[in-house]
Amino acid sequence: MTSQRIQQLIEFLNDNPNDPFLLYALATEYLKAGQTADALRYYERLRTDHPDYVGTYYHLGKLYESLGERDNAIATYRQGMEIAQQKRDRHALSELQAVYRSALGLDEDDED
Repeated sequence: MTSQRIQQLIEFLNDNPNDPFLLYALATEYLKAGQTADALRYYERLRTDHPDYVGTYYHLGKLYESLGERDNAIATYRQGMEIAQQKRDRHALSELQAVYRSALGLDEDDED
């Protein structure tokens, strides 16, 4: 089923190559399918081409963490927090702050 969804999303993306939601959905489907290299490629493309798409940063950072790329994860969370603040997206900001602190190894009571 996932491969059918991926193929369908690729077709949609071919018709609408600048749609950030399609890039996000495709990256997410690749991640679900265990195709991390493809997921990474689409999340990074999304961050580059659509830096204000806030949802990217949490998932890209988590993917970096799962790949053992802690520094990239931390930098991604920082960038996402900046974008979330600019967009006044408090929910995304809160989630990004939590994973950022966790990636740094900080407890809730620790100072940055």
